[in-house]
Amino acid sequence: MATSLPVAANAYALEPMTIARASRDLDDVFTFEFDVPGGFAFRPGQFNMLYVHGVGEVPISISGDPATPQRLVHTIRAVGTVTRVMDKLKAGDVLGVRGPYGAAWPLDELRGKDVLVMTGGLGLAPLRPAILHLLAHRGDYGRITILYGARSPADILYRDELARWRGRFDCRVEAIVDRAGRDWYGPIGVVTRLLDGLPLDPDDGVLLCGPEIMMRFAVRALDERGVPRTNIWVSLERSMKCGVGLCGHCQLGGSFVCKDGPVYRFDRIAPALQVREL
Repeated sequence: MATSLPVAANAYALEPMTIARASRDLDDVFTFEFDVPGGFAFRPGQFNMLYVHGVGEVPISISGDPATPQRLVHTIRAVGTVTRVMDKLKAGDVLGVRGPYGAAWPLDELRGKDVLVMTGGLGLAPLRPAILHLLAHRGDYGRITILYGARSPADILYRDELARWRGRFDCRVEAIVDRAGRDWYGPIGVVTRLLDGLPLDPDDGVLLCGPEIMMRFAVRALDERGVPRTNIWVSLERSMKCGVGLCGHCQLGGSFVCKDGPVYRFDRIAPALQVREL
């Protein structure tokens, strides 16, 4: 199952961190890197709360390499008041950071199995640490397949890194876009199209992250191909505010996404996702 780690004794303690590097990924997506000499230990799938003084804080998944804890990485989309202010920050500016929080991808549980990573849009960011771990410990896993969908070629996240992964001989990487011009030579359509002809086994482990509608259709397609929901894990991000399960903003049925998630085994969270407006 997804694994939660204990948080600091003072779960609300903010640590000021200086942005070491700020880069532009897409028109509305940017990445901050923080140098942490003492290291910032986390498990792939966990998130931090990032605070802008006088504005507020938001939960952001950690996107860095778990094998390099001295470099904390967050890839962020500017979609709300706080993240739009963050979008204007640059190297040398300071953010408050607290965490890490939440459950992690079940990478230990998947040892010895084939692993399918299926994601869309910015959903690649929370999965990047898991992918880096899988590739760094390649001998511990069977076939590794990464399927990624974006709205258009211009919306592909981590384009250079996807190309490097695709250039490896020990994993399969496929990308698809919803729409494209004549300069795109890859497939066009929804990401579930990439499952056609893909060898799947009921024992495979599947990691899913992206818009909820995409994950619903992905699970349905996997159902049709005989992959049990007990072998599918998803990452949810729903209105998380406090990060420690106290405020109730992210409650989903009897679960708190910030504390019990954001990574869930799908069969355990599916009943709550099927209830409209829950």
